Amino acid sequence: MLESIIVALITGGLSLIGVGLSVFASSRKTQAEYEKSQAVMNERISELTREVREHNNFARRMPVVEEQIRILSDRMAILEKSTVSRKV
Repeated sequence: MLESIIVALITGGLSLIGVGLSVFASSRKTQAEYEKSQAVMNERISELTREVREHNNFARRMPVVEEQIRILSDRMAILEKSTVSRKV
């Protein structure tokens, strides 16, 4: 009877060690995958941030360009009128 108790304790201890090692290995693998995923997300966020800044810079410049186009268009209209009136 004592032998069966000792065998049961040894078997239980070895099973516990095996489960502990398995959980530890699984935890390390999961942590590595999480860190890799986090690095990819950080890179994507950095790229999106760069694109947003680029877009904002473009959006700030567009009203200036539109105003310059309007001014040039007005000047062209004035020049066209003066050219037509000189020909007549």
